[in-house]
Amino acid sequence: MDYSFLDFLALLGAVGLFLYGMKVMSEGLQKAAGNRLRSILAVMTKNRFMGVLTGIVITALIQSSSASTVMVVSFVNAGLMSLEQSMAVIFGANVGTTFTAWIVAIFGFKLDMNVILLPVMAVAVPLLFAKNSQYKNIGEFLIGFVFLFMGLSSISAHVPDLSQSPETFAFLQHYSSMGIFSVLIALIVGVVVTMIIQSSAATFAIVLVMGTKGWIPFDMCCAMVLGSNIGTTITPLLAALGANIAAKKAAMGHLLFNCLGTLWTMIVFFPFISLIVWITKEMGQGDPTQVYTLVQDHAKIAPAQLASMQFSLSFGMSMFHMVFNLVNLSVMIWFTKTYVKIVNHLVKSHNKEDEEFQLKYISGGLLSASELNITQAQREIAVYAERVERMLGMVKTLVHTKTGTSEFNNIYSRIGKYEDISDRMEIEIGKYLNNLVDGRLSHDAKLRVGTMQSIVSEIESIADSCNNIARTLVRKEQTGAHFVEYNYNNIDHMLKLISEAMSNMIAVLCDIDNASTEDLIPNYNKEREINNMRNMLRTENIENINEKKYSYQAGIFYMDIICEAEKLGDYIVNVIDAVETQVRRRERDDDEIVHNGEVVQTGIKS
Repeated sequence: MDYSFLDFLALLGAVGLFLYGMKVMSEGLQKAAGNRLRSILAVMTKNRFMGVLTGIVITALIQSSSASTVMVVSFVNAGLMSLEQSMAVIFGANVGTTFTAWIVAIFGFKLDMNVILLPVMAVAVPLLFAKNSQYKNIGEFLIGFVFLFMGLSSISAHVPDLSQSPETFAFLQHYSSMGIFSVLIALIVGVVVTMIIQSSAATFAIVLVMGTKGWIPFDMCCAMVLGSNIGTTITPLLAALGANIAAKKAAMGHLLFNCLGTLWTMIVFFPFISLIVWITKEMGQGDPTQVYTLVQDHAKIAPAQLASMQFSLSFGMSMFHMVFNLVNLSVMIWFTKTYVKIVNHLVKSHNKEDEEFQLKYISGGLLSASELNITQAQREIAVYAERVERMLGMVKTLVHTKTGTSEFNNIYSRIGKYEDISDRMEIEIGKYLNNLVDGRLSHDAKLRVGTMQSIVSEIESIADSCNNIARTLVRKEQTGAHFVEYNYNNIDHMLKLISEAMSNMIAVLCDIDNASTEDLIPNYNKEREINNMRNMLRTENIENINEKKYSYQAGIFYMDIICEAEKLGDYIVNVIDAVETQVRRRERDDDEIVHNGEVVQTGIKS
């Protein structure tokens, strides 16, 4: 057999082309349907059965169980679904991934894909240059589809022909005639290969080529596919490493589901294989074990007959993959709550307070489904705002706490600690958003990330202003200045207005995807009220100092606090401005009003 190193590199390149095609195809679909997928997950996980259906549909759509499971981990991380809901979606994702296997098996062997690949490419490339982002995403999906089947065809073309090398067959025969040990070896190989390439579909394609070339028997092909179900759990496990405890539990649940499923299958492996062979024959697709037998005997096979037997094997492998996952699902779905208990026992938080001042919804390591990670960032920003709101509450308490006491010092220390946390959160969320922008995002998603970056900066400024007010109160104590009741009343009223504006802002951030222009109007009204009060108090302050109602030094600190509070209002309304930009962009896209050939846009600010 003449098989050079260059041929081996070509084989690796073919595998790479297949993986890249699957990645591009999956990302194109995610970008085209990112918001819809979020909506589907939010609505369809109310009970375990709807969750299973959701997992099947989404995995079939995006052609990747790893991507859908990573998505589930990220949604658990973002608090959008419970651990029990995530288990049901993960169960469904395992069934949905069989759709990819059927596509590869049927299109790869039943149809001559080379006939249609270039025409599909001819349609896809112009779509990439379309102004409409959805057309671009569809074009990207089609190009990924072409690359996937080009890679599959190239893998088959560059795999060495072992029929010309009997000694190699003798080597392989040694490992394929060891009974259950051969199956275990194939299982381990399937696990390792899938962990390396992080794609069970790619493993399926490679095993499919090995089986149709007659390298290994049908039972070993099925064992490697079984191993790929465990190997594919590595992706969500890696994604959960930097995530919170809930996400780690979801990833562990995925691993546990596949390991227990593999365990019962191995116990009844050979009867199960006989069942699959019987089903394949009964459906008129031939005997999937025949290719290996004839190739091993060096029998002369007509091309048409070989193609028929190869399809029979690919059909049998797909049937094995589907039946295994369906049986696994049918059994495991009734033990969802038991799964949750087991996972809670296996994955424990050593110290629940460890996470109090850590990012709650986003992890240090970026998950692979970039388009869908926007939801995590939005939830984290809302938590960020809620944490800064606590600082404002501390400031309101500090104003009326007697200076020089341990209580005053403790509150002031907590405000400083929260300021440090705020700075750290701004940096971490900012890094996460920058990584999102570097990922493969749609144009609309990039605009949304830009909006979030502006919001994060403004929230950090709110934290700075809260800290500045606290420092002003400390300086007032150090200089011996004293406020009168008039000062306290006005500071309280100003901070009350700020607190109301802050609450309105957080309510908008918590439901930013559904925010409307009407939801933002109260904040603009509150901002005008804050500005008017600042202007009035500034004028009164000069008169009060002249009338000796309080000292000049007290008046300086008093106006420093009032002006800093007014800045707080400015930062809050800046957040609302950023949200308004996103809201108007969404409303314009969803509900353009065309009048006399011109688009009429309505806003709430001039």
